[in-house]
Amino acid sequence: MLKTEQQDTALARIKAETLIESLPWLKQFHGKTIVVKFGGNAMVDDALQQAFAEDMAYLRWIGIRPVVVHGGGPQITARLAELGIESEFRGGFRITTPETIDVVRDVLRQTISARIAGLIEFAGAKTQVMSGEDSNLFRAEKTVLDSPEGPVDIGLVGEVTLVNPRIVFDALEAGRIPVISTVAPDASGQLLNVNADLAASALAVALGAEKLMVLTDVPGLYANWPNRDSLVSEINVAELRELLPSLESGMIPKMQACLQAVEHGVPRAHIIDGRTPHSILLEIFTKSGFGTMVFPTEG
Repeated sequence: MLKTEQQDTALARIKAETLIESLPWLKQFHGKTIVVKFGGNAMVDDALQQAFAEDMAYLRWIGIRPVVVHGGGPQITARLAELGIESEFRGGFRITTPETIDVVRDVLRQTISARIAGLIEFAGAKTQVMSGEDSNLFRAEKTVLDSPEGPVDIGLVGEVTLVNPRIVFDALEAGRIPVISTVAPDASGQLLNVNADLAASALAVALGAEKLMVLTDVPGLYANWPNRDSLVSEINVAELRELLPSLESGMIPKMQACLQAVEHGVPRAHIIDGRTPHSILLEIFTKSGFGTMVFPTEG
């Protein structure tokens, strides 16, 4: 046998072994729903976007039902700058005016959702773009920021309080991957800009998802940031609740999302480094997993 043939045979054997190794996870997750919050560098890097889209299409075709929820802070900031509108933040929230909310809605749906959906379709799976406005998917309430000086009005910013997942179930039953942007009306119909991490968490609960997976720009949760040796691979709800107030501010909403999902019945939630290509598949189909897993407290 020629050397190239031997190499091809060895590579084929490795591929076969990898497929066999994934079998227990294929059995576990077949037919189950997984909610993925897409964010961080993966949203602005073309190669990472393509890898993510391929992951979503792969999951769909092996019988797992992925749902994509996304934000879009950098893209919104860039678009506002083009329009001569300055971005202002308080406590990690974008101060959202009536002028800003229209830009937020358009960038999220017309630019980001459309691109994600297009890449997934190119990878071979059908999609359906939607937002919290569609078919009463999300209802939100206005958020007031607490500060040492007292409550701070941050404008048209809200938090999801009610989920009607019928439109998402219908898309999944039709074999489509929902791609969801996170703006939502309040009880009066006023559109609000809502946190995508927490919206993904609320949706995972409403769908009875098997997993919530939150992509970010770090390897996982650090118990004592910036100490790189404090990376946590697994943490239960009680431990996370105790640790939460001491976390770096940017990680708090992501860990809140994981905490709330698991507290309300989602079996597992994960923080995953979206800078690694195919990180979704690495987490689902390898023994060691990837990132930080949040699981229920026993007893």
